[in-house]
Amino acid sequence: MSHLFYGVAYYDEYMPEDRLAKDIALMRETGINVVRIAESTWSTLEPEEGQYNFYHIDRVLEAMHEAGIAVIVGTPTYAVPAWLAAKHPDILVTTVAGQQKYGPRQIMDIVNPTFRRYAEKIIRTLMAHVQHHPAIIGWQLDNETKHYDNIGRYMQEGFVRSLQEKYPDLRQLNHDFGLDYWSNRIDRWQDFPPVENTINASLACAFSRYQRQQVTEYLAWQAAIVREYAQPHQFVTHNFDFEWRGYSYGVQPRVDHFAAAQALDIAGVDIYHPSQAHLTGREIAFGGAITRSLKPGQNYFVLETQAQGFAQWTPFPGQLRLQAFSHIASGAAMVSYWHWHSIHNAFETYWKGLLSHDFSRNPTWQEATTIGADFARLSPQLAELKAENDVAC
Repeated sequence: MSHLFYGVAYYDEYMPEDRLAKDIALMRETGINVVRIAESTWSTLEPEEGQYNFYHIDRVLEAMHEAGIAVIVGTPTYAVPAWLAAKHPDILVTTVAGQQKYGPRQIMDIVNPTFRRYAEKIIRTLMAHVQHHPAIIGWQLDNETKHYDNIGRYMQEGFVRSLQEKYPDLRQLNHDFGLDYWSNRIDRWQDFPPVENTINASLACAFSRYQRQQVTEYLAWQAAIVREYAQPHQFVTHNFDFEWRGYSYGVQPRVDHFAAAQALDIAGVDIYHPSQAHLTGREIAFGGAITRSLKPGQNYFVLETQAQGFAQWTPFPGQLRLQAFSHIASGAAMVSYWHWHSIHNAFETYWKGLLSHDFSRNPTWQEATTIGADFARLSPQLAELKAENDVAC
């Protein structure tokens, strides 16, 4: 990396028409040099099947390029449009609680071939439309991808096929998994039961491993499509997340970060944590340690972290700066906030962006401007900073 990236997620689709020019002026004042767009707005890009509208994408790309702000474009596949769920309800993921109802994000079955067909179509159409735009420096695959506790037909059938390949002889399967216990023995493949209610820990672990493998395959599948269009100077990344307890906490059990990262050029991560009196640095340190291990010897991107988030996460004076430089000290080459402006409706209304709902300058934004200035000034010294861990022998 030749310089540090200081960025935000930006959603022109959610904002009044006249905000773009005002936002860019404020971004330049803040020192923002990269924005991420598009990953959340499939239904805006394709309001009806096969009918595409790239108005917001085009105007943001043009405006950012004119302002000298780079753009990362996300593949918009983690939040499916209503028309797709209505036409093909089977694309909604089935968990132990039953099939998901439409509304939230991340409710799709990533191994469902119908979902894959539509996802590939929107990825290819978007990529073909924007691939040569000079503002674009990279591509983000999907968003915080996991298997979403998928136990549906295609996940189950794929798991059984994987066992058939490994165990041509069912007697060996029964022996290795100890399936004689409580009459769980299987003597015909067509009798293989759904796995979600198994009392066999070994079988449950094998299924969990298979679920994670499907996330790896899904991201590799997307990466292969994106690379058909990406320019040589453009990177492919993904924003892995962690287990969630109101903030980033511990290893994410629904994806194998290390295996999935093999499809990426640069590892990316989302790290959220408390601040004020509850800021400990543990989440930043842990998230950084995991993520820099995904691509040894490389820096990584913090593609999402909070600026102010909830009211109790509004940082004390100096904390936003402390957080940003803690990411850099851990090996990050980008610190990007989710998000630039606070959203005025729906589920994340009260998750504040760098700007609050009134779009006005505020103390957190003011501190961000000092970080932007420092990143620009210190980039030659910090852009390729690597963390070195001493291990006792």
